[in-house]
Amino acid sequence: MKLKPTAIAILAALTLPFASAHADPVPDTANWDAVTTAARGQTVDWYAWGGETHINDYIAWVGSEVATRYGITLRQVKLTDTAEAVSRVLAETVAGQDDGGAVDLIWINGENFVAMKEKGLLLGGEWAEALPNRPLVDLGRYGAAILTDFGVPVEGQQSPWGRAQLVFIYDTARTDPPRTLEGLLAFAAENPGRFTYPQPPNFVGTSFLKQILLDTVPDPAVLRAPAGDGAEALVRDNLLPVLERLHPDLWRSAAVFPQSVADLRRLFADGEIALALTYNPSDAAAAVADGLLPPTAAIGAFEGGTLGNVHFVGIPHNAGDKAGALVIANFLLSPAAQARKADIAVWGDPSVLDIAALPAAEQAAFASAPTVDAPTLAEPHASWTAIIERVWDEAFL
Repeated sequence: MKLKPTAIAILAALTLPFASAHADPVPDTANWDAVTTAARGQTVDWYAWGGETHINDYIAWVGSEVATRYGITLRQVKLTDTAEAVSRVLAETVAGQDDGGAVDLIWINGENFVAMKEKGLLLGGEWAEALPNRPLVDLGRYGAAILTDFGVPVEGQQSPWGRAQLVFIYDTARTDPPRTLEGLLAFAAENPGRFTYPQPPNFVGTSFLKQILLDTVPDPAVLRAPAGDGAEALVRDNLLPVLERLHPDLWRSAAVFPQSVADLRRLFADGEIALALTYNPSDAAAAVADGLLPPTAAIGAFEGGTLGNVHFVGIPHNAGDKAGALVIANFLLSPAAQARKADIAVWGDPSVLDIAALPAAEQAAFASAPTVDAPTLAEPHASWTAIIERVWDEAFL
């Protein structure tokens, strides 16, 4: 879910010192009993993408749980684009509404977080790091993707609740998957037409291009800093040589590209391609369970690591029901909520918890959740995305 260019332009044009104007204090998370007491009876409006029935059903389950446990009413405001929520908070802030805002919680990611943080539109005070369930989060494995979002330090202004990683689906009965970028190039050359990727700016397509850069740029750390002078040349010099080797061996010789992960999955199911990229490690298991793929379908990744992404919830600085939003953010990190979300029969969204550190009974609830046999690599800084997509467009459109 990307911030619309119009919303980005509005945010970039504003110079008001919003952060210094916020008067409403952060609820004292050190006194969690007081937070849960204040939350009782509140109605939390969670602005969240509403494009998938199974995700909406999961959010409805969260609502039933927090109503029973904490006396909170959760109301999902279904979005087609997170920019709708950003624009609402922005409009209220410009109008001087520093409390009682309509948006209590946002499912936020990437550019949306960067834009809101830069303009002080998110609740501060490092509240996310003070949640009671925060110690359950696996910072050892996923810390790079949790503590920064698109290269920008999170500083406790949003709380993780799910995880994704770039992987490919393959058939264990037919394919020996590549484990390196060079191995992928060799695989494509030996199996012409059996691999492709979605056309940027599709999120997975752009992510694949970022993965190539992480493997080819001499110092990948430069990608996690804001793009500066020479950034476009760096992208061009490291990305295009790889794509020029790869494209002649792609599906339909790269004359056309799939438009979505769903297109890739259909091509894989029909036997047209042997590797299908996805950003959800549970995709293969979920498709097998639904009878869409054979039971021999599995996921693979480059052994040196692949691009990882964490999705978060944020609380606007002027949220009207901050205590209730904090309680819900904390519940989303509970083993019960994380295990249900990871269940492929419910959603199949990977957990951010350190599952091995949980008691045995709670670990058992995650037994069916797929795992990725590769490290998670943090996203490049948000400023690189437009450059990468522009270089690709100029070369191949």
